[in-house]
Amino acid sequence: MTEQMNASCCQDHGHMRELDAYIDELAQQGSMDGKLIAILHRAQEIIGYLPKEVQIHIARRLSLPPAKVFGVVSFYSYFSMVPRGKFVIDVCMGTACFVIGADKVLDEFKNLLGIEAGQTTPDRLFSLNALRCVGACGLAPVISVNGKMYGKVTPKDVSKIIEEYKGGAGE
Repeated sequence: MTEQMNASCCQDHGHMRELDAYIDELAQQGSMDGKLIAILHRAQEIIGYLPKEVQIHIARRLSLPPAKVFGVVSFYSYFSMVPRGKFVIDVCMGTACFVIGADKVLDEFKNLLGIEAGQTTPDRLFSLNALRCVGACGLAPVISVNGKMYGKVTPKDVSKIIEEYKGGAGE
């Protein structure tokens, strides 16, 4: 399924034209050195994720080896190589959150959504991520949904949080 989604990501050439226009705009400002991350951010904003085809396109435009672009994309957790859901659930797995039970919260999300961390539900409604520390240790365990923070989350809270977004209230 992922290959099919990757193949269809760029069929809307408008996305690639918009990305190329952004790259051209940056090029007019001078050297392209140090612009890779900014371009990757913009590409992900436009397309929603960074499939292999987009990474190769960016590498060609910047005269970089594709492996360098892939290395940056795979290093930073912000970047995604698979389509993300409408609602991105981030579960903090930092020390404070983990000690207080974030692993059990993550397990409940995985169980109820039927996906693993780093995956997206087939209906593309939810994506689930396990993150390192998010810096809200006093609220541990912490999750966020599209940036909205939830503190002191227990496994019992998970179904209510999912339903909040399934019902459209989280939009």
